[in-house]
Amino acid sequence: MEQERTEIRKAAVAGLFYPSHPVELTKAVATLFASVDKMPLKGHPLAIIAPHAGYPYSGKVAAKAFKILEGEQIDTVVVISPSHTVFFRGCAVYSGDGYQTPLGVVEIDKELSDRIANIHPLVHFAATGHASGGARGEHGLEVQLPFLQIALGRFKLVAIVMGDQEGETVRALAETLSTALRDVNALIVASSDLSHFHPEKEARKLDATIQSAVQKYDADLLMEALESGKGEACGGGVMAAVMMATKRLGGQTANFVDYATSGETTGDFEEVVGYLSATILSGDKPSRMTALLGSKAAAKISDVLSTEDKLLLKEIARKAIEAKFADTTYTPPVTPSLELPRGAFVTLKKNDQLRGCIGQIKSSEPLSSVVALMALAAAFDDPRFPAVVAGEIPKLEIEISVLSRLERVHDFRTIVIGTHGLMIHLDMHTGLLLPQVAIENAWGVAEFLEQVCLKAGLPKGSFRDRNAEVYRFSADVF
Repeated sequence: MEQERTEIRKAAVAGLFYPSHPVELTKAVATLFASVDKMPLKGHPLAIIAPHAGYPYSGKVAAKAFKILEGEQIDTVVVISPSHTVFFRGCAVYSGDGYQTPLGVVEIDKELSDRIANIHPLVHFAATGHASGGARGEHGLEVQLPFLQIALGRFKLVAIVMGDQEGETVRALAETLSTALRDVNALIVASSDLSHFHPEKEARKLDATIQSAVQKYDADLLMEALESGKGEACGGGVMAAVMMATKRLGGQTANFVDYATSGETTGDFEEVVGYLSATILSGDKPSRMTALLGSKAAAKISDVLSTEDKLLLKEIARKAIEAKFADTTYTPPVTPSLELPRGAFVTLKKNDQLRGCIGQIKSSEPLSSVVALMALAAAFDDPRFPAVVAGEIPKLEIEISVLSRLERVHDFRTIVIGTHGLMIHLDMHTGLLLPQVAIENAWGVAEFLEQVCLKAGLPKGSFRDRNAEVYRFSADVF
């Protein structure tokens, strides 16, 4: 019997709009999240409006909105982008099995996608707009996914590209979403930049009109601004449809989050692009059942790994490195306790000397896959050391650190040596040290703080800077 073919939409703009290496991408997103404060929620998030330019330009504006998702339990995210590559009528729902980024494949929610594609004829299954090949693949949907992968971990995806943004299509999408998402634990992401290539002063005037319509939670006012030319947004129709749909789904407030222009990055204020992010909240928290499921999932993540789990993870790390020399593909086994998404570091030593150490702070992939990937990175991609050679494998000592969530430190007295690792972010500098490093070097808290500053390329007293953000985390080290 012939096996059913898996259809995965490959990453089209990795290396262009955001880093293509998983470790670099994880660090880039973590740095963006660390650079912004988490806004307090007065309700349950129904939707996010976020820009879709390259991360150096709009990443911070987007991160400030996506950061509200940390700790949330959301089953499916519906991401909607305007089409930048091809014009077509209506909206194209992706019918494949997954969307890929360097952080892994985001699984398509086939059941919900099917429901959405069969409500209105203008919203239907189509590959149009989702192509990743050619001169340039569609970026507006793809660039949102790494933020979601880091903030939420595991979730399913409904991927929609809007071809035209006429009123009929906007209303059709709004009607479809409000019908299909009722009683579903889902989030909608509207992907859009604002005005393009105007002088800074003119751009801000145009963008203020869009911002005002969003803050008033008025889709009609938004469409009027777009049609009259008083405001611009490449995904204005997407934003309007999401505003209409969420109102029908219980949305009560639209909250402005952040705004910037590309001139703040490039220094060119003659032709700028505007970026806005916002959230739409309902007045209600998730249902009791959703909350219970979320608590259950969180409890599983905090479970201590068994001795068998730890031995298996060490075996996975070694076999992944060995497979590289055998020129074979190694697929790590997945057990129930190792399938949950976890951040992890793999440290390699030879004769008690560091030989490589690479990790991910958070991941949407199963822990077994993360360990295999980080073992390869530590062996072959740590820039501080030459790549491991085959003869070294029997001499390698493998240490694995499975990480908890990051917690912001407001009182340095709460840092416990031997329990907590540290990460600092200041300006464009980020550094991280695992808990065992402080023990190995017999550091106290003050010295540990100084050393994580030096790791970030900062003066050792930078942790006292009022703009510095220090985070702690624990790790299961074995």
